[in-house]
Amino acid sequence: MSCYRIGQVKFIVKRGDITEEEVEAIVVPANSRLVMGGGVAGAVKTRGGEIIEKEAMSKAPVRIGEAVATSAGRLRAKYVIHAPTMERPAGETDAEKVYKATRAAVELANSLGISEIAFPGMGTGVGGLEPGVAARTMVRAIAEAAAAGKGVDKVRLVAFDKRLEEAFLKALEEASR
Repeated sequence: MSCYRIGQVKFIVKRGDITEEEVEAIVVPANSRLVMGGGVAGAVKTRGGEIIEKEAMSKAPVRIGEAVATSAGRLRAKYVIHAPTMERPAGETDAEKVYKATRAAVELANSLGISEIAFPGMGTGVGGLEPGVAARTMVRAIAEAAAAGKGVDKVRLVAFDKRLEEAFLKALEEASR
């Protein structure tokens, strides 16, 4: 586990399963319909329960650049924040969509008074975005959104593999210079 500080935000990078994180909110990269079929969303539904998807889909459609919160079912978190990085299930994404989704998730967390949040690699699974691009984009979006609002001051970047973990670490090294 590695720690960095950018502005008011403490970033923690770790490798693991985001569904096991004990934080106030877990962010899920989503599609606009909020169908939780695969990737991180599918894992969150499997571990936390179908109630999360039912709650989410009742709030759909959600545009890229917006986010919605649901309960977290059986997860240790209080909320799941669903932030679309693609319009259709199993679609591709890009850096601009990841930026908008990541920023929307932090802004929603700020409005809910959440101080600690966990992110996976937004768009790096089903969305097909290269981990380095996703990591740099996410770090910039989180730092900017956190600086613009009050609330989020601790962010866990949870990598499912070594490649993503290294991309998060490199992005934070560059951003903290």
